[in-house]
Amino acid sequence: MVIFTMLQTSTLAPVARRLGVTAPAEPAEIVVETAPLDRMGADLLQLEIPPGSRLAGVHLDELRLPVGAVVTLLLRDGTGSVPEPDTRLKVGDSLLIVATAQVREETERRLRAVGRRGRLARWFHEYGDGRAE
Repeated sequence: MVIFTMLQTSTLAPVARRLGVTAPAEPAEIVVETAPLDRMGADLLQLEIPPGSRLAGVHLDELRLPVGAVVTLLLRDGTGSVPEPDTRLKVGDSLLIVATAQVREETERRLRAVGRRGRLARWFHEYGDGRAE
């Protein structure tokens, strides 16, 4: 009887796997954090497009934000969405932008420049810091 039990126990798992009757493995737990921006060395910027701003009508990819800055959320008419590069901005839109500390000032300057001169800000030598070259 001991031999029969040992034989049965040692073959039970392989036979169960072959027949496909084993329980699935428990999925690994994921960790969800609340915006670990400090660990990333980044800041969350919020921008609302006011009336009269030349940001209105600009496509997202025309912002030409520096590497290290990205628009992560567009809030329009109370609904949030992840914008596409060809999303056209409108008055009243709110943007959430994640920018690393290294490019935060450059990102803000670029947004101010486009807000004053539109998508052709660089063409007009507008750099968003009050200077024109």
